[in-house]
Amino acid sequence: MLKIGVLGTGHLGKIHLKCIQLASETYELIGFYDPDDEAAQKAVEDYGVRRWEDLSALIAEADVIDIVTPTVTHFELAKQVMHAGKHLFIEKPLTNTLEEARELLELAREKQVKVQVGHVERFNPALLALGETPLDPMFIEAHRLAVFNPRGTDVSVILDLMIHDLDIIQSLVRAPVRHISASGVPVVSDTADICNARVEFENGAVANLTASRISMKQMRKLRLFQKDAYISLDFLEKEAQVVRLFDMDSDPSQLPSDNLMELETQNGRRYIHMDMPETEPVNAIKMELEKFAESIKEDRRPIVSIEDGFRALELAHRIMEQIEARRAALRASSKG
Repeated sequence: MLKIGVLGTGHLGKIHLKCIQLASETYELIGFYDPDDEAAQKAVEDYGVRRWEDLSALIAEADVIDIVTPTVTHFELAKQVMHAGKHLFIEKPLTNTLEEARELLELAREKQVKVQVGHVERFNPALLALGETPLDPMFIEAHRLAVFNPRGTDVSVILDLMIHDLDIIQSLVRAPVRHISASGVPVVSDTADICNARVEFENGAVANLTASRISMKQMRKLRLFQKDAYISLDFLEKEAQVVRLFDMDSDPSQLPSDNLMELETQNGRRYIHMDMPETEPVNAIKMELEKFAESIKEDRRPIVSIEDGFRALELAHRIMEQIEARRAALRASSKG
């Protein structure tokens, strides 16, 4: 059993404390660190967990540290954990800047510690339901809309919301990014609150992403289009739909046994199959923490590695740079 300590007892930190307690066969929760006396006292009362006032002592006692603090604090905390040779689970985004993320990436390799980044949507039942479904999307459409919540506005909507989809898309499209076009507008904060980005990859795949934190309703959907298949994922409702086309002369043993219909196309008649894979209810945060423990015990790459976290952050920053460049050009043209 791995001894784990949690840094941060804010909204998400409390959820992590609860999930770690639920994963009692995997982790021994030895306590938490939070300099906020009020938040710390509330965590002690609610979860019966020890508060450590000496951060270094907690890190020294633990096998794993779980960082669930504001993004701006990630870098310094993660450095201290890695220098102590401890494994690290760190919430997304990995860091606030690319320079910080690059330094952590190098430090993780140097210290040979396991690091998993908390891109929790990788553990959403809708995505998990696809199982062994072959995925090779050439066009992707993502919508992630949220009702305004002051929590999280310390970073742009790209780092707050869109980064989930950037991580998933790059896990599906294993090709370098060729071109980015993006626009975004700050509405209620100093950074972009709504954004649209078009990302083109070297293999020809294209992703169109929209993220907003000022919507009247919530939406978290991802649609994948690939040869002979359309896949729709609803992360909010935790549902998946797969529509596939088969040739009329396909091997009958390779065809689904139900929900098979004939369809007239420009290339003749084909079979169309519609399927809604069964989704299993899971506690995604508990699952990602348990999977991280497995990667430590089995000495294998975490499902969402620090390299994955860096890649998502790098693309997010490229999108933010595009937005800022567009806004600067508009300001310049208005003055002219």
